[in-house]
Amino acid sequence: MIQSCFINKFFLLFLSIVCVFPLFAQQSQHEFSLSHTIDSILQTQVQERHIPGAVVLIKKDGKILYQHAYGYARLFNNQHQLLKRPEKMELNTLFDLASLTKVVGTTTAIMYLADKHLLSVDDPVCKYVPDFNTPDKKNITIRHLLTHTSGIIEWYPLFYKAHNRQQVFSLIAKLPLRYPIGAQRKYSDLGFTILGEIIQNITGMPFEQFEEEKIFKPLNMLHTTYNPLQKKLFTHFAATSFGNPYEKRMVYDSTLGFTQKDIDPTSWNGWRNYVLSGEVNDGNAWYANGGVSGAAGLFSTAADIQQLVDMLLNNGTVNGQSFISASTLQTFFTKDAFQNGLGWMMDAHDSFMKNAPEGSFGHTGFTGTSIVVIPQYHASIILLINRQHMGLLPNGTYFDVTPIRKQIFQAVMQYCNQ
Repeated sequence: MIQSCFINKFFLLFLSIVCVFPLFAQQSQHEFSLSHTIDSILQTQVQERHIPGAVVLIKKDGKILYQHAYGYARLFNNQHQLLKRPEKMELNTLFDLASLTKVVGTTTAIMYLADKHLLSVDDPVCKYVPDFNTPDKKNITIRHLLTHTSGIIEWYPLFYKAHNRQQVFSLIAKLPLRYPIGAQRKYSDLGFTILGEIIQNITGMPFEQFEEEKIFKPLNMLHTTYNPLQKKLFTHFAATSFGNPYEKRMVYDSTLGFTQKDIDPTSWNGWRNYVLSGEVNDGNAWYANGGVSGAAGLFSTAADIQQLVDMLLNNGTVNGQSFISASTLQTFFTKDAFQNGLGWMMDAHDSFMKNAPEGSFGHTGFTGTSIVVIPQYHASIILLINRQHMGLLPNGTYFDVTPIRKQIFQAVMQYCNQ
């Protein structure tokens, strides 16, 4: 009888292995196919010298499906000569997030303050920034700034007229509006720069300090910071461009549509002339804001960004504790008339997440960074590329990484739909 019982248990164990193994094999095959596809995409781009390097992190249902570092964090010296020993890209390499600062830092901070009832997204900006209490700007709300519908000019070389953050805020308030308030979405760095001042005025502390204490540390984002060179903890960065050649074009070249009638391009010549590594690439953030801006300036790693994404995917909870309430998340991730959320892009027509399922959100950064979050599949894609380090192309622009983002997004969507 004992022998019969043993045989029966052995048979049941064998049967369970036989039945379950194909499921594991199928899952492994799907994951292998995904990693192979992404590996092929990014290896090819590095080998063909379209990009210096990249870090990718893909997660679904709380499990990391694939993460890898490709190529190099730095290839060239200050004379744009190939280094004898290029610096390899690592998973923990810090990237200049560029406009991901708007969502990782600024939007999350505004979200936190709204959740604590310290502001309402429909408050007028002039409630916190008195310089906006003018006939043309008094009706601009925080929501307008978050959705890029404030009418504020898209870009202006603030560093020609402002040399510290207070001068920057005052200058933006004095600039005439470019568009009617609320009439259309015109992506504006200046609007998010003002959000930084709102955070400071509400909290009574520099907004980078507020973000570190109330956002980054609680989310265990310990490698996310402004001005990382000032902190000895951080030493490995993904290099960006040699100075700011494209922004210089924006000032000098009228064909780009950014030149200003009140700016003499030759009246300022403080352009950097070395490879930027650990210094924010964005000219307004660096030259006029001391490296700290609500629009740009954050450095981070893929793993740190994932901590924020996990919180958002887990309905605002961290380790089972509420960090942001579900009702606040709903406010920020409800589409407006232009099909976007507050701070975050949600329009499925955006090429980097084209045809994404309803409720998906993401953002991109000029340096080559991007985030896509797909709540329907509890999945996310973090792709960090240091594209600017290759230098400007002959046509005066940087290599377009949108097709890379799109290919990787499509590969992940294919995996999710299997």
